[in-house]
Amino acid sequence: MVRRFGLLHATALNMTNMIGIGPFITIPLLMSALGGPQAMLGWAIALIIVLCDGMVWSELGAALPGSGGSFGYLRHGYGAATVGRLMGFLFVWQFILSGPLEIASGYIGFSQYLGYIWKGITATQTVLVIAAIGLVNIALLYRRIKSIAAITLTLWIGTILTVIVVIVTGALHFNPRLAFDFPPGAFNFSIGFLLGLGAASRIGVYDYLGYYDVCYIGDEVENPGRVIPRSILLSTVAVALIYVAINFSIIGVVPWREFVPAGSHPQSNFVVSIFMERIFGPRVATIFTAMILWTAFGSVFALLLGYSRVPYAAAKDGYFFRVFARLHPSHGFPYVSLVVLGVLSILAGMVSLGTVIDALVTMRILVQFIGQIGAVTLLRRRAPDMPRPYRMWLYPLPSLVALLGWIFIFATTPPLVMAFGLGALLLGVLCFGVWSWKARTWPFAEVT
Repeated sequence: MVRRFGLLHATALNMTNMIGIGPFITIPLLMSALGGPQAMLGWAIALIIVLCDGMVWSELGAALPGSGGSFGYLRHGYGAATVGRLMGFLFVWQFILSGPLEIASGYIGFSQYLGYIWKGITATQTVLVIAAIGLVNIALLYRRIKSIAAITLTLWIGTILTVIVVIVTGALHFNPRLAFDFPPGAFNFSIGFLLGLGAASRIGVYDYLGYYDVCYIGDEVENPGRVIPRSILLSTVAVALIYVAINFSIIGVVPWREFVPAGSHPQSNFVVSIFMERIFGPRVATIFTAMILWTAFGSVFALLLGYSRVPYAAAKDGYFFRVFARLHPSHGFPYVSLVVLGVLSILAGMVSLGTVIDALVTMRILVQFIGQIGAVTLLRRRAPDMPRPYRMWLYPLPSLVALLGWIFIFATTPPLVMAFGLGALLLGVLCFGVWSWKARTWPFAEVT
């Protein structure tokens, strides 16, 4: 692997993933969670969780800068020869499901906004669009990292331009009466309010997913001890400010009651296009929709780039099928992993957006996010002298805040989705047991 990603490229990679299509497709879902602008409270809770969790990622990423991200952190944190084998296996297991789901959400968002330009697009045509975009994404990533870094920066520029247009337009036409039109009893505390707050927080976390994307390509980052923590912090703070501006820009022009609940309002699929149409007319809205499509593609590009390195790292260390460890003979990138995840993402694009978001966030919480909090704690105790270019501020407070936040989001998840996540985890444990028994490795063999 060649280290070509500097601070600018790493921050661009994170931000392209974080902004992407998320805020443009989740505003109706966010407002529907609590039935009004008070849903921004859930978004604020998500921000606190992400900022604290970002410190966990930063410490681990700076100390263990290899490809694969969480896989390496969990393995080292829990013991590579013992429990770390289980945690590493479970991470790859859930990742094979949750990774393509996250990429698929971008494909779904792309197809939704294409519906503004392509009037009357059918379900079959939507499926074909998702497949075509997925294949183009694979083709662009099927090349050396030097050209990928340039493409990432180019897509990031397009993303930022799209965001700036939304923010500036919204600021010039902002109506505070619309933006702060709270329904009666908006903040009355109840079980329903708590569940809605959890749903809003879950959507907020989805919007922020990607603040850690650079950790998956640690082998390709220049001076990772400096670049990884700074890129995580810079991208999280910048995107937080951008999200506040985008959300209020939209609901300050388009009344939230016109797209809430999202399931009852078809225009919620392309609410930002409606936003531009109200101000500038359909012609400008169509041009701007094309910019959003560019942003959506930039998001799935960054996701597939980072995530394709995860099975590669696991296979290279003997924790997954060896075929995934193959590098392209002339360009040196994990082409098998790229193609497999790319195809699975296309298939996952056939699932509804709401189900995709709930399922992927729930699965990430169980092994990856909570597991890494345990990993950073164990490494602090077991390897106090390990070189740590970055040390978590106010340790262990950020870890505790992040842990409580993840538990809250999981506990307020719909029962069926929760059962799916726990069932998938249990099945993964059983598969690990069978795999370990056949290979006569831990826990069925003596630790050497």
